Amino acid sequence: MTTATPVKTEYEAIIGLETHCQLNTKSKIFCHCSTEFDSPPNTNVCSICLGYPGVLPVLNEEVLASAVKLGLALNAKIAPYSKFDRKHYFYPDLPKNYQISQFDLPIVEHGSLEIEFVDKKTKDFTSKTIGITRLHMEEDAGKLVHAGSDRLAGSTHSLVDFNRTGVPLLEIVSEPDIRTGQEAAEYAQELRRLVRYLGISDGNMQEGSLRCDVNISVRPVGQKEFGTKVEIKNMNSFSAIQKAIEYEIERQIEAVENGDPIYQETRLWDESSQQTISMRKKEGSSDYRYFPEPDLPPLEVSEERLNGWKEQLPELPTQKRKRYEEGLGLSAYDVRVLTDDREVAEYYEAAVNTGADAKLVSNWVTQDIAAYLNNNKLSITEIALKPNSLGELVQLIEKGTISGKIAKEILPELLEKGGSPKEIVESKGMTQISDPGEIEKVIAALMSANPSEVEKYRGGKKKLKGFFVGQVMKQTGGRADPKLTNQLVEKLLNE
Repeated sequence: MTTATPVKTEYEAIIGLETHCQLNTKSKIFCHCSTEFDSPPNTNVCSICLGYPGVLPVLNEEVLASAVKLGLALNAKIAPYSKFDRKHYFYPDLPKNYQISQFDLPIVEHGSLEIEFVDKKTKDFTSKTIGITRLHMEEDAGKLVHAGSDRLAGSTHSLVDFNRTGVPLLEIVSEPDIRTGQEAAEYAQELRRLVRYLGISDGNMQEGSLRCDVNISVRPVGQKEFGTKVEIKNMNSFSAIQKAIEYEIERQIEAVENGDPIYQETRLWDESSQQTISMRKKEGSSDYRYFPEPDLPPLEVSEERLNGWKEQLPELPTQKRKRYEEGLGLSAYDVRVLTDDREVAEYYEAAVNTGADAKLVSNWVTQDIAAYLNNNKLSITEIALKPNSLGELVQLIEKGTISGKIAKEILPELLEKGGSPKEIVESKGMTQISDPGEIEKVIAALMSANPSEVEKYRGGKKKLKGFFVGQVMKQTGGRADPKLTNQLVEKLLNE
């Protein structure tokens, strides 16, 4: 009698993200206080954002415009009628003991976001559409600073900074369509690209401009019911989002297989130990006692205003990627690098518009220029090499005026000082030698000086061709046309 080998249960994760995006408006959502980051504590505050009795909030119209634009970019439905609500909870950094948010009638619902990533199994680029449940406007809370020191108890007291109170936020809630940590990280990155392209936020996770909370559960493949949901907080990078989810998936699967309970709780990602740590249990859903905000009128978005905001939308990352691949014939990798940042994409397009080859310009932007930016921690708008000069440099290579080697030699000067590549090449006598007669003279002299190498080549050691090509380039200071040099060396050696 044989015993059947038990089939190992396969699991899948069900993941949704709640993302808070801090807008880059100059003033707060309901008052004129500055939103400047890193100001001295409690200097950007007033009676309105501190919730003094008798004050009245007034909506910053730029916040509404930003919400609608992001909703349009997410292919979502913009509500013609929405309202604000009071969300009650009690915490030291919430001066009013309630937050003005949106509950049952948000400004945006039912959208989608397309993400692209490299499939770990096939190594190919693949795409997936993640549903967007809703997007709503709300005000931020303040910030607690735990201070003092006690050997046993840790911090001895807490200070509160209300500068962030009333800073405008957009909360974007995804559908539970995400299945892996990689997909979640790509979703968050694509969302950051969108807000940056729209110019409504810098999306800086390190400064808290983009904050993601993850809701995650696991279930056996094929099961319809969701498992017990766990929330993860405290992730300040895209890699941390991916690592936290991958760790939590393994933790929950191990618990299920061992028969251990999974609690509905909030967990924190600990970067130092690379694991999630329990923060607090959730017995049930919180009772925020929502009711309509009595001090703010409902919002009505007319068709005319909606069309006006639609016209202000730039070409979005997904649209650029498709245009670059289909229209310019670029690889998926190059396209992702070029479109990751709107300023890089605009720089690239300006260089191509000079008439330079799209692929050659792409190579310079994604390789040499990108390396310079990374090494010097600069943005592409901070370098001295302007797009028209890059276009000129590429066209000099295309025409055979200079070689790629010469271009690389003058690139550092162009990046740091700018100027015309053509003028630099002419002033330094670096133009490429493309006269066959001139190159043949150099080759003939080398053959005369190295008769034994010529004999060995003609005796079958064909690799010696490289020796002569290298010597020609050395003799001419790298100015000889490489392609022509290879052809002429082979021709003369075989005569």
